Amino acid sequence: MPAQLLERRSALTTLRAAVDAALGGAGSVALLTGEAGIGKTSVVRHLLAEVDPAVRALSGGCDDLIAPAPLAPLREAVANHGGPLAAALAAPHLPTAPSAPAGAHPLVAVLPAMLAELRGAPATLLVVEDIHWADEATIDVLIYTARRIGSLPAVLLLTMRDDVDDAHPVHRLLGSLTAAPVVRVPLAALSAAAVARMAAGTGHDGAALHALTGGNPFFVSESLASDGSATSGAVRDAVRARCRRLAPACQEALAQLCVVPRAVGMDLAAILLGPQALAALAEAEQNGVIEVRPDGLAFRHELARRAIEADLPELRRRLLHRRVLAALRAESSPDRGRLVHHAVAGDDPATVVAVGPSAARAAAAAGSHRQALVLLESVLPYRDQLGGAESAALLDDYGWELYNAHRFHEAVRAGEQAAREYAALGDEPARGRCLIRVSRHQFMAGETDAAERTAGEAVRILENGADDAAAAHALLYQGAILALTDDFARAVTALESARKRAGRAGRTDLDTLCLNYLGIARIEVGDAGGLAMLRQSVDTARADGLLEYVARGYTNLGEMLFRMGALGEAAGCVRAGLAFAEEHGFWSHAYNMRVHDLLVELRRGGWDRAEPGLRALAQRQDHPDMLYVYSVPWYARLRARRGDPAAAPLLAQAWDRARRGRLLLGMAYAGLAYLEWAWLTNDRQRAEEVAAELLPRLAHPGAAPFRAEAVRYLVRLGVSVDPASSPVTAAAGTQASDAAGRQASDLVGTQASELVVTQAYAAGVRGDWATAAAQWATHGDPYEQALELAESPDADTVAGALQTLDGLGAVAAADLVRGRLRDRGARVPRGARRGTRANPAHLTERQLLVLSQLSAGRTNAEIAADLVLSVRTVDHHVAAIFDKLGVRTRQEAAAAARARGIGPASATPEAPHRPA
Repeated sequence: MPAQLLERRSALTTLRAAVDAALGGAGSVALLTGEAGIGKTSVVRHLLAEVDPAVRALSGGCDDLIAPAPLAPLREAVANHGGPLAAALAAPHLPTAPSAPAGAHPLVAVLPAMLAELRGAPATLLVVEDIHWADEATIDVLIYTARRIGSLPAVLLLTMRDDVDDAHPVHRLLGSLTAAPVVRVPLAALSAAAVARMAAGTGHDGAALHALTGGNPFFVSESLASDGSATSGAVRDAVRARCRRLAPACQEALAQLCVVPRAVGMDLAAILLGPQALAALAEAEQNGVIEVRPDGLAFRHELARRAIEADLPELRRRLLHRRVLAALRAESSPDRGRLVHHAVAGDDPATVVAVGPSAARAAAAAGSHRQALVLLESVLPYRDQLGGAESAALLDDYGWELYNAHRFHEAVRAGEQAAREYAALGDEPARGRCLIRVSRHQFMAGETDAAERTAGEAVRILENGADDAAAAHALLYQGAILALTDDFARAVTALESARKRAGRAGRTDLDTLCLNYLGIARIEVGDAGGLAMLRQSVDTARADGLLEYVARGYTNLGEMLFRMGALGEAAGCVRAGLAFAEEHGFWSHAYNMRVHDLLVELRRGGWDRAEPGLRALAQRQDHPDMLYVYSVPWYARLRARRGDPAAAPLLAQAWDRARRGRLLLGMAYAGLAYLEWAWLTNDRQRAEEVAAELLPRLAHPGAAPFRAEAVRYLVRLGVSVDPASSPVTAAAGTQASDAAGRQASDLVGTQASELVVTQAYAAGVRGDWATAAAQWATHGDPYEQALELAESPDADTVAGALQTLDGLGAVAAADLVRGRLRDRGARVPRGARRGTRANPAHLTERQLLVLSQLSAGRTNAEIAADLVLSVRTVDHHVAAIFDKLGVRTRQEAAAAARARGIGPASATPEAPHRPA
């Protein structure tokens, strides 16, 4: 085996086995990982050289450009092979299918073509190298393929560095691999013995070389080829030392090549260098600095190319980039992304302005929104060189790409500036189309009032024009906002009008999205047929390749099913939708559906399983206000149930944001959470304040389950509700009168009264705790069932309710129930042990053990060794402890533990006490 592949036999054997399995019809993803210089490319080359002749090998790689060309590695892989994927990638206006409706996902033709490509041979090995540089469209195709690879006679071999930043989109691909058959092949550093074998006969000490290089094969080889001093921090010096031995003409040629990422095609190299300089590179090839590949000349390793480039003076680097730019311009159809890359590096604003906007739009059209954003940002500093209309269009596009990057507030600013520029130009139709986008930006930023006004202005501008598609789009967004806030009759009118205009324009995509929001509006006005419209919107969107609309349909349908208490159907909907959204990269929809998946778990009593997920979502720093009011109220509500005083400020903030956002769902989630907290803490004044604002928003038929729940908490607090005007006053005594209960029952007895959730709350309001408890048992919500059973006059029934509450960790409600028993002079069953009672943050048993040791000053590694856990697991436990205790340091956690009596004794698990 060649020296550079020492200790790689196991990796090759594993990869060959995956290829052999593909010949038998069992496909897989092979993930080859390791640090830069570890030998990933060498392993791939040996595998390709030795692969079974029956296996078709396709190979492409990702380039380190400021904005890689969309789908470039896939184009490279099939460039000389023909077939369905090459045809789809070569289609005009890539890559929307000719028959697809406007608005279809750009990859609607590429995705099935990829699967057809991998079915087109006895077996296929598709290699995509350096996916840490992949564009978003490529990542989308790889995710789609990975999820289906098990049924294909193919191996998808991906190589990547193992130090990629957590925010990089490639992690979306890695996350998707949980649903795929995966062969993971991490490459480790070479052992001291292997380095000694490489150093044999060179005069270098193998042990010293291993210590110096850490066993990285590239650093070892560079050190051996230079002066023996290459390390991960001194690779530039090692490459410089190797190049110093080359002739000046060869060094000059290398300097020119080093500013071009990856391989330089032979035609381009000939233009850049001329015949003499090109011939001079033979010396660099002989010395192992560069190599000749099928796709041209390339440095033996990217690290070497970067090292030489970094050693160039800035002025010279710019001039070399400009030479590449001039050579690329001479090509018949140059890659626009490469033109922009070299224009930016060469400080050529004229080329950036001339090419950047069209390159950005091409990237966006292919679904590579991250790359489109980078390209637009490269043009922005030179926007004054554009004409007025082009400048406004650039800002409009920039706002849209900021929106796709979930930078919603920045998108608002860019879009509003574009609208002002269109207004200054007197181009009202363009301003109207721009305002449609701005409305969406504002909505996602939580600025619902502004979004409604902006959509209304877009409608005013476009409704009487000849552009039916633009008018339909404006009416659609206006109707969507009205459907999600509180003007449902107007929403229906706007959306029906939008459907008519969309039909005239032949825009089936807009019609499909209208169905989505029309379904919501009809449910809100009491038309149960709205659910069928939501389902139809999902089916139609899927059939037409409208992938974002599929995800949006799943999101809205899941919300409605959860509200109505159809937990089983809601769970199935959001889990299917979540897988779909994650596969296609729809982050905000995935966030929403993950919340609702956890809420189903919470309703079913899986509090310990739901809490970590809700906490992770609530603590994300990148969610907009619109999504904040979905996750945070429920997370704070759960913490309130567990007696955590830190829930109060979270609920106050969530309620404030929900009121500003005006979304019905946000208002309901935050308001109901606040009402439950008010009951648990006996804060009638806060309940009255919240109810006075919340109940009028819940007066329509579709909100019957929400209103029923709100009234149930008010009655528990002894607050009476006037069904005529919804003012709220404190009722005398500790419980509502029968009359108040009848009023509340009438209030919730709307068109949605057939729903079990509404009926269960209504029974509780009437004082019929037994019926309510039975209905909650049928529904599968143990917490609500226990709250109703706790109303029983029978001590054994109350004891059973307390056992359920204690088992859930519902500390606050259990305290209330025990307090009522004491007030009645009844026997009070024992609660949780002292350690748990002193643990209002509801730490798990494992977290109590970790906190006990943490308080004793032990490190995470020591705790891990003692508890037989991984250090990473302990890290997660410590982070959760900090969060639950509301602290930031180990010292603060130890102080909180002492204050609450949490220590070694309380951390010892006890058998649960069962009331007599």
